[in-house]
Amino acid sequence: MRSTLRRRLLASHFAVALVGVAALIGAGFVVGGALLNRQGGMMRGGGMRVDDATDVVASLLPGVLIAGGAAALVAAAVAAVLVTRTIMGPLGSIQAASRRVANGDYKQAVPTPRDEELAAVAHDINALSTRLAETEARRTRLIDEVAHEMRTPITTIKGSMEALLDEVVDPGPEVYARVADEASRLQRLAEDLSTLSRAEEHTLRMEMLPIDASDVASEVCERMRPQFEHAGVSLIVGGSSAPVSGDAHRLAQVVINLVGNALGHTDAGGTVTVTSGGDGIHSWVSVTDSGQGIAQEELGRIFERFYRVPSASTPGGRGIGLTIARSIVEAHGGAVSVTSEGLDKGATFVMTLPRYQAGDPLE
Repeated sequence: MRSTLRRRLLASHFAVALVGVAALIGAGFVVGGALLNRQGGMMRGGGMRVDDATDVVASLLPGVLIAGGAAALVAAAVAAVLVTRTIMGPLGSIQAASRRVANGDYKQAVPTPRDEELAAVAHDINALSTRLAETEARRTRLIDEVAHEMRTPITTIKGSMEALLDEVVDPGPEVYARVADEASRLQRLAEDLSTLSRAEEHTLRMEMLPIDASDVASEVCERMRPQFEHAGVSLIVGGSSAPVSGDAHRLAQVVINLVGNALGHTDAGGTVTVTSGGDGIHSWVSVTDSGQGIAQEELGRIFERFYRVPSASTPGGRGIGLTIARSIVEAHGGAVSVTSEGLDKGATFVMTLPRYQAGDPLE
């Protein structure tokens, strides 16, 4: 039988009470016997009547109870201190560990106590510490990545401006276009970070209207088709109506992320298939590619903030975009899921939303 805090508390209370009772009885026998011998010596030689015996018991009882009660309190207090130490020891370790976590020390694990409840708390603190350590590592990596992304356009803009000031190059459309492109790159990065922050704080402004997610997906795919033709990847679009209540601009942003992600991970000659449909409860848009696929151990983390697939053959980008997409879909009351049979076997992302019926309230 596993040790539980509830059983230990019950056993400790029972043990304290048992020690107290035993001390009371033991002290009663000792003190009562001593007092009775003293009274008996004083009354020896004469017969003891019933009234005399009653008087003796009445005179002895207070002393016996006082002595026994005092001994019981002392014994119970000692037992309580010993039992409390066995319980407070693990709690002290858990408290110390929680303070270390609060101070940013995520390395030292909490020892697992014997009690089931305390062991569960220790396990949760260890899991929290591990998760916070991973979040801190991703945050540090994000800062490095953002700094890296900003460094290139800033360097280009600075170099171009210095060249113009030093008259190394002549002013012209080519120089201005290069500076404008790098400025646009910085602007897109800033917008992505801002959208990510608002999405995670659930403060994205959305205009909810009855729309067809199938039309949104088809429009996005047609806008992106030239990119597929340039990359040599086939784009197939099909499916049926998928009515939802949503923000067309935000849902288009989700489809752009999913389709762009599929294109980025599919080599020339591959195929990306975008379909839509639904049933009486849900509408969905599915994006399936024949590209690099996702390892099974990475599927559960693919939507985590700033997480990037560690495979060297996989280009960066599966991080902020997918996190934003998931947050937008969840704000619509839906979900985004991903499946893959493994590396080099493609992947399927599915955006699922509540199906809109005429007369449904717009939320």
